[in-house]
Amino acid sequence: MAKPDIGQEEMVNVVEAVRSGWISSRGPFIQRFESEFATYVGMKHGVATSNGTAALHLALSALGIGKGDEVLVPTLTFIAVANSVTYTGATPVFIDSHPSYWCIDPSDMEGKTTERTKAIIIVHVYGHPCDMEPIMKLAREHQLHVIEDCAEAHGAEYKGRRVGSFSDISCFSFYGNKIVTTGEGGMCLTNDEELATKMRILRDHGMNPRRRYWHDLVGFNYRMTNVQAAIGVAQIQKMDRLVATKRRVAETYGELLAEEKHLTLAPEMPWAKSVFWFYSILVRTNDIREKVMKHLENEGVETRPFFYPIHTLPPYHKDLNLPVSEQLSPRGFNLPSGPNINDEEIQEVAASLSQALRSTY
Repeated sequence: MAKPDIGQEEMVNVVEAVRSGWISSRGPFIQRFESEFATYVGMKHGVATSNGTAALHLALSALGIGKGDEVLVPTLTFIAVANSVTYTGATPVFIDSHPSYWCIDPSDMEGKTTERTKAIIIVHVYGHPCDMEPIMKLAREHQLHVIEDCAEAHGAEYKGRRVGSFSDISCFSFYGNKIVTTGEGGMCLTNDEELATKMRILRDHGMNPRRRYWHDLVGFNYRMTNVQAAIGVAQIQKMDRLVATKRRVAETYGELLAEEKHLTLAPEMPWAKSVFWFYSILVRTNDIREKVMKHLENEGVETRPFFYPIHTLPPYHKDLNLPVSEQLSPRGFNLPSGPNINDEEIQEVAASLSQALRSTY
């Protein structure tokens, strides 16, 4: 689905980190990765973490979200978003998807904002930006914190501004299939120095930075290793090329599949620059997707289904009316979209998909 782009630059940095002896959660690559990634996105402070879920939990904890609070979250996303809210003792409140671009729908937020609502987590799902202006307007009117989950959207832009630069805290994942990867890993970005300091303390067991082994807070072990950060530093140097490659892959798929009347292709709104984390498509009817995916599997093509709406999953099951997400989920799946996929492979995938559609309809 998404073989990472790991080359000589990463190898050189890893060897340097290993030879230095700084292979755990201290070492110069960590601070360098935090600084360079924050600069790329357009934020002042970076706090590297062990993974993207840890970044979300750390952000919520630093903002003081806890028991009795509510947090607005999209239902059509990976379950880590709801889990991170639950870890704090707060309650996730599920918001439907926008039918045109599949991210959280701002128009569904207003009626679900209560006096207990303290924050919004928005997710730039599958690499497409959310519509940030109405989200930020709602947040200002109700004095809500905003957290951007940018795990799938490194380098994406909303009206010419990189996602991850709009919120109180933005959170990133660097899992192996992400555009920038450190194998595992994540990061929180913020412009607020006090928040950055608090997150660094919470990340390291709540230890007082000026008094070793004195713990003022109940914290977490959410630290990134210097070896992981060494990979990340090399990855940042490739960012523009990685984003351009993702967009080229999407453009090629779009050209090859443009005449397939049974498909809805990955969207890109006029105000958005998507990075097409995966190339995401919809089939026309719910009962077709599994047949098409099975056909592709038999042809040696790996695919991934869309996320289940979180409100339909056992830990969070609620009888809610969120029709857009419930219609998108069973119709959607993702095609191989890694930065190393070449045009010939894309053509093979598209041909297999066209054949699957012909044999199914």
